[in-house]
Formats: sequence, structure tokens, C-alpha cells
Amino acid sequence: MMTYKILLFAFLSLIAQLAKGQELGQAFAQSHAAEQRGDLKLAIAALQGTKDNSYLVLLRLGYLHYSSGLAAEAMQYYQQAIKLRPFAIEPRLGMANAAAQANNWAQVQLQYEAILRIDPNQTYVHYQLGMIKYNKKEYANALRHFEKVANLYPADFDGMIMLAWTHFRLGKLKEAKVLFQQVLWLRPNNASALEGLSMIK
Repeated sequence: MMTYKILLFAFLSLIAQLAKGQELGQAFAQSHAAEQRGDLKLAIAALQGTKDNSYLVLLRLGYLHYSSGLAAEAMQYYQQAIKLRPFAIEPRLGMANAAAQANNWAQVQLQYEAILRIDPNQTYVHYQLGMIKYNKKEYANALRHFEKVANLYPADFDGMIMLAWTHFRLGKLKEAKVLFQQVLWLRPNNASALEGLSMIK
């Protein structure tokens, strides 16, 4: 009798899970269709109506709120997603984007640094952190990030031009000159590289 009750419970649980999965599938389809029509409110409502707090729902709600310009709400959803999947990169990137939208640069930096603890070779994040440090005139810190990008992607224009300018700002003119010249191999007549070379006596 006990075995029968256990089997019945397991069967009913499976049916409930299948029904829930079907409901979520329909909600996601409605959400994507609404987004394609440009109706972000409806895209959000389709998922909020499920009252589901699973990772994929939270991640998409974060993205949709960010796309709607609702940075604070987006950050709340991304934070919940991070709690569910602390080693996932995507909710942290989403959180950083929403924080940037809200001009919360401390939170942006916090998320980028957390990402690098998970994935030390994340070149997009190294580049973004390098730009933050460069704009703060923290050139030694910026250099570390741009060097990482250049080591992993030696022919990447964005990484190379910023590495050149960072060397220049640090007074490492010989290194900067070589890098500016290499940038011109990638993009002949690049204005930024030509400007840098003209400033090196």
C-alpha cells in the first residue's frame, strides 16, 4: 500500500512538472513574440504571470527590464539569478550593464571583478575594467587588464590601441611607439594611432 502511494505521488509530481514546463514554454514564446513586436511591457507580463522564480525566467526578466530602461528592477532580477547560479557569468554581465545604465559604477566594477574570479580570461571584462581604470587615470591598473586582452588576442584592435595609449600615459614611449605602429598594420591611417605617434618625439 505504501509503495502504491509513493508511486502515485511520484506520478502526480511528474504530471505537475510537465504541466508547469508547458506553461513556461508558452510564456517564453509569448514573451519573445511580444519583444519582437516592440511591446516590452507585454513581454515582461507574459513571464511575470507565471509567478516562476527559476533562473531562466529571472535572467530574461532582468534583460527585459534593462531593455525597457528600468535599471533598478533589472538589477533586482539579475541579483536573484546570481543567487541561484553564483558561478554563471551572464547574470553578472547583465547586472553590470544595468548598473552602468543607472550610473552605479561601483556595482559595475564589483560585478566585473567577480566575473574575473570565476573566469580570469574573460577578455570583454578585462577590456571594460581597463577602460574604467584608464578613465580614472589609474594607468598601472589599466595596463594589467589591457595586457591580458593583448596576450589572449594579439591582433585585437581595441585592446592594442588602448595598450598603446596606456603605455604612453605611463611614459613608456618606446613600447607605445611600437604598439601604435602595429595598430597601423591592423588599421592603416587610424587617427588615434597617428595622433599617438605624433606625440612621441
